[in-house]
Amino acid sequence: MQAQDFLVELGTEELPPKALKKLAEAFLAGVEGGLKDTGLGYAKARYYAAPRRLAVLVEALATQQPDRTTQLDGPPLQAAFDADGNPTKAAEGFARKCGVNLAEIDQRGPKLRFVQNIPGQPATDLLPGIVDAALAALPIPKRMRWGARKTEFVRPTQWLVMLLGDQVVPCEILSQRAGNLSRGHRFHHPDQVTIASPAAYAETLRSAHVIADFAERREIIKSRVDTLAAEQQGTAIVPADLLDEVTALVEWPVPLVCSFEERFLEVPQEALISTMQDNQKYFCLLDANGKLLPRFITISNLESKDPAQIIAGNEKVVRPRLTDAEFFFKQDQKQPLETRNQRLANVVFQAELGSVFDKAKRVSELAGFIAEHIGGDAGRAARAGLLSKCDLATEMVGEFPELQGIAGYYYAKHDGEADDVALALNEQYMPRGAGAELPSTLTGAAVALADKIDTLVCIFGIGMLPTGSKDPYALRRAALGVLRILIEKQLDLDLATALEHAVETNQELGFAQATTAGLKGEALVAQVQDFIFDRLRARYEDEGIDVAVYQSVRAVSPTSPLDFDQRVQAVQAFRRLPEAEALAAANKRVSNILSKADGSVSEQINTALLQEAAEQALANAIAAAEQAVAPLASQRQYNATLEQLAALRAPVDAFFEQVLVNAEDDAVKTNRYALLARLRGLFLGVADISLLG
Repeated sequence: MQAQDFLVELGTEELPPKALKKLAEAFLAGVEGGLKDTGLGYAKARYYAAPRRLAVLVEALATQQPDRTTQLDGPPLQAAFDADGNPTKAAEGFARKCGVNLAEIDQRGPKLRFVQNIPGQPATDLLPGIVDAALAALPIPKRMRWGARKTEFVRPTQWLVMLLGDQVVPCEILSQRAGNLSRGHRFHHPDQVTIASPAAYAETLRSAHVIADFAERREIIKSRVDTLAAEQQGTAIVPADLLDEVTALVEWPVPLVCSFEERFLEVPQEALISTMQDNQKYFCLLDANGKLLPRFITISNLESKDPAQIIAGNEKVVRPRLTDAEFFFKQDQKQPLETRNQRLANVVFQAELGSVFDKAKRVSELAGFIAEHIGGDAGRAARAGLLSKCDLATEMVGEFPELQGIAGYYYAKHDGEADDVALALNEQYMPRGAGAELPSTLTGAAVALADKIDTLVCIFGIGMLPTGSKDPYALRRAALGVLRILIEKQLDLDLATALEHAVETNQELGFAQATTAGLKGEALVAQVQDFIFDRLRARYEDEGIDVAVYQSVRAVSPTSPLDFDQRVQAVQAFRRLPEAEALAAANKRVSNILSKADGSVSEQINTALLQEAAEQALANAIAAAEQAVAPLASQRQYNATLEQLAALRAPVDAFFEQVLVNAEDDAVKTNRYALLARLRGLFLGVADISLLG
């Protein structure tokens, strides 16, 4: 079957830069899906995307759809004809459904069957529909109309190129008639450009000052920005999302170095970086010490004969932005940070949970409590908690919301607060995302934990639990943050105790209502604790740890996330031991036996009732193991504990092979149950390994 390259390019007015890449990927997926549905084979496909165009290039596309055969079964023969051989209504209805006479229906099998051979259509007949459907399915939240047309798209369309080989595919899509004429750069090459063939597309546009390949344009920008930054003895800050957005704004990227007055460096650099990145799409430069340089890189969309004019224009535009940041910073410093709590007392955190200042008071109390339990300074943690929300009422955060916490750090430093108190105002929001930085100080960790735990307890307390699709208070993220801080910072905090204190704090500060609309007391603590520990399941799966390992530890209900993690790591290592499988099976057998016992099972072993050599050997092995693992377990040396217990495999195997547990003598039977209970208790000191089978 013949194959030729296929190209479709839709020209538009400037597309939304933040959506360009997503639109291009969706366009490619839609075209490929259409080709698959119609049976048109091809070698490979890729997308092109620039500010004024979306394109898909398909290599070696079949020019003809393959012939296909369809088969439709009808009623059984005995239902299709009566005793005289006349067709019944069922047979006639089946023929009508197939659109043919009954004589054309195959009557040789047990059922009527209609077989139709459908010749394949030319690709040129199918491609317009495929492209039209792909464009209609693009993820466009709000489409627009233009002129007097009823056509709708994300932006007004300007031209359409559709080629199969060197031939135009005749059609009209989104009010544009297909041809082979594209457009070059808006300023460098405003004339039409003839695309001779799909294979010539990228190079033809390059000669017209358009780099159509999004990935290539992105790499050019990144490489040139890094080179220019090095020439300025600096390093460029190049966030991936900003790089994608700038790539979507230019067809012919030309980086230029600009500068601003050094006096602006007195403003927190995060504020300057924020306004230059978010508002102006500039790449900022840092020196070797991570300090902001008074220079930045802008990406022009043209090669100017007078670059100095473009540089001057950008410097003029950014100056008012930096001046605003400078003004906010100086104004905010005119009053102590703590005074902002007065304003926050009138800002509602949640209708049933009081003001933002009330939230800060709860965080303060809980942070002090947590600090005591993780080795921090309770007084400084409580102080940081009290100041934790103050910067929300500053001019700086009002203008740059993303600086919450960061602004608080600078203002606290200005007010003479302790270093760890100031740092905690920023670290309370850590981690800000998956894999993001954690608090560096115990004070910061205490406030971060307190803030998240308070939110969890309060929101659960008023019954506003997250659903599958909605989590307006980011409770899942809060729970994951608690776990990451405690596990990765190796902080041993009993979560149940911290949750109980949070509930008590709510009541003491007059927020008992926080536990009445939803759950109360112990039930609330249990539900929040379960919610937090449930988040560990996905975490361990991501690390390649089997869910059975997680469940084996969850079964013994550790309340410290750090302790939980230490047990999980030990069980994961235990699974690799040769004795693990047999001991897991034995524990499962023991669990089943004990579950069928009448009443509670004593762990007191009467050595006089040990009749068989195998049970005597097991009793001795258990006694030795208990003595060996007691100091290990008390120090949470779970790996060493399980390694010691692995030695029980041989006596356990011998016991089950040679001893009848349910002996006729009730006293002997009870004694053997006690022996098994002691055995199971040894392993339950770490995890329920019966769940590993």
